[in-house]
Amino acid sequence: MGYLQSVSGLLNKHSARKDIKIVYSAMHGVGAGFIQEIFNLSGLAEPAQVLSQQQPDGKFPTVVFPNPEEPGAMDESLATAKAQQADLVLVNDPDADRLAVAFKKTDGSYQQLTGDQLGLILGEEMAARASREGRTGSLACSIVSSSALGKVANHYGFGFEQTLTGFKWVSRVPNLIFGYEEALGYCVDWGQVRDKDGLSAALIVADIASALAIQGYTLGDQLEKLMQRYGYFSTGQISIRVTDLTVIANLMKKLRSNPPAQIAGVNAVFEDMNQGSGSLPATDALRFTLEDGRTVIVRPSGTEPKLKCYLQAVSDNESESKKLLAELEAAMRQILN
Repeated sequence: MGYLQSVSGLLNKHSARKDIKIVYSAMHGVGAGFIQEIFNLSGLAEPAQVLSQQQPDGKFPTVVFPNPEEPGAMDESLATAKAQQADLVLVNDPDADRLAVAFKKTDGSYQQLTGDQLGLILGEEMAARASREGRTGSLACSIVSSSALGKVANHYGFGFEQTLTGFKWVSRVPNLIFGYEEALGYCVDWGQVRDKDGLSAALIVADIASALAIQGYTLGDQLEKLMQRYGYFSTGQISIRVTDLTVIANLMKKLRSNPPAQIAGVNAVFEDMNQGSGSLPATDALRFTLEDGRTVIVRPSGTEPKLKCYLQAVSDNESESKKLLAELEAAMRQILN
């Protein structure tokens, strides 16, 4: 009960709100009952459940793979949202430690936020609250997440740290105001839960969306506002699944021994993160920093037989940022082939 009471008390005390229609999915996991209780205790209207995914079921019959990042995993939720004309869609993974979010656009269609986009929105909210309350601390994200969070930290005068991949690293940052990973993991209440928590993050997102709605805005409007302030950070990922793990080892060896001096026609500085640094322990990853500010990190997945390549481009306008990212992705696909 202590956890539920703590989470339900996370609403922004300085915000007026408008009731919005919310659809929630537990994706055949444990989140449904907890979400109902948290929203009831907070005073927010209880979300409508995706009934086909409400009850725990280890066979996960309505999804190919129970991860809201996977293509098609949100289909049931989006169909329910469309049928009910919901404003907001909240989806936890089965153990409810991750959160995926989609919102209804003005044309009636739904846009799913990336992990980095939601990380920016949540980071802004938690930093603004901490600043208003006179708290000190840091924002943090993993090295493969968007560095836009650093701009938020700087704006509010907080510390910023990028850690190795994995929430065991993010949650170790002292006095953590907000931490996240691009793989849909968010920590909004470090004092209570020193790990990613999709339930508390869901309530905060509902709170933000409800506060925006009273002004006639959506999460999309908030994202645009933040990108205008901090820069248009575009992030992407190349994922190469293999059946033979030696393919990954050979690709990493090839890049280490003969790193490209240029990527997408731009000079690139190479860093072998296996050597470690003053701020980060050694890890099996390679980082390339381009002269124009674009970055690439290549690393083996820690959980699947995949080689992952994380990409970031930044510009002062959205179209240029997306163009730079597309060029970077094309160049890295060629290099990895």
